[in-house]
Amino acid sequence: MIKNDLFLRALKGETVDRPPVWMMRQAGRYLPEFMEIREKYDFFTRCRTPELASEITVQPIRRYGMDAAILFSDILVVPQAMNVEVEMKPNFGPYLPNPIRDKKSLDQVIIPDVNEELGYVMDAIKATKEKLNNEIPLIGFAGSPWTILCYMVQGQGSKNFDKAKEFCFTQPVLAHELLRKITETTIAYLKAKVKAGVNAVQVFDSWGGMLSPVDYQEFSWQYINDIIEALKDEVPVIAFGKGCWFALNEMSKSGASALGIDWTCSARNARYLTGGNITLQGNFDPSRLLSPPNEIKKMVTEMINNFGKDKYIVNLGHGILPNIPLENAKAFVDAVKEYKP
Repeated sequence: MIKNDLFLRALKGETVDRPPVWMMRQAGRYLPEFMEIREKYDFFTRCRTPELASEITVQPIRRYGMDAAILFSDILVVPQAMNVEVEMKPNFGPYLPNPIRDKKSLDQVIIPDVNEELGYVMDAIKATKEKLNNEIPLIGFAGSPWTILCYMVQGQGSKNFDKAKEFCFTQPVLAHELLRKITETTIAYLKAKVKAGVNAVQVFDSWGGMLSPVDYQEFSWQYINDIIEALKDEVPVIAFGKGCWFALNEMSKSGASALGIDWTCSARNARYLTGGNITLQGNFDPSRLLSPPNEIKKMVTEMINNFGKDKYIVNLGHGILPNIPLENAKAFVDAVKEYKP
């Protein structure tokens, strides 16, 4: 049994003394101990080496004592497993030299044996579980099919993912075929993670907000919902759509255990749109961690009061930034641990 199960209890909607806290991208580049590892090993080596991935996962827990750990990995290991080349270029980000834009390139995309192609992720989960020693739960994650498609078609990060949208709107049959392949792979991948020992999973729809509400239903939400349906009986699923406040009502009717909220949607609106009966997670603006620590503490307390302590998980509205001072991240976590209703 997990000693600190606050996070899992919040996912079930149980009454708690204080909400749990963790931070998206908490295992990463704002930590000096992470930077030391980064200097020695390139990005995908860190993802593919279980000792490194597990060490990076537990670094923030040792330092700050969050209520949940999230496995260090990347959403783009999925396209790699599907026979799509992905490079991580320094000072540039992801680069996919052969983007999928026609039938010929789509036919090269496979639905892999996830245990074979992504076995290193399962090994990292097992190594992490050993290090965590049942102290806190471990979260596994995947990108949403639409977000993965964005990179596979665009070939790199983008402000508007124009080529990805053009592909969906001019070749919808191919787009849905690709989304289906990604969805099937993601379901198998997350199920394998559950088998390896993760206690919850999160689906990151980082680029969902690029779509209109109508297009969101067609090209993103229906596939996320398939993933939720396939996993909800095995493990709690958190769905996080950045910029997708317009879909919160629809999302709240799904089998998800919690919904992530970004900082552009107020607690009040998020509770209203979701009908007040699903656990919400978020939604501190990551840039606000640049405010002075005493101000951060005040804002976090206010945020908890606005969401309410129950059916709530304290988190950022997106991943932590690399330039956040260590004491500011500490103030964020401490404010939650010191919370008195």
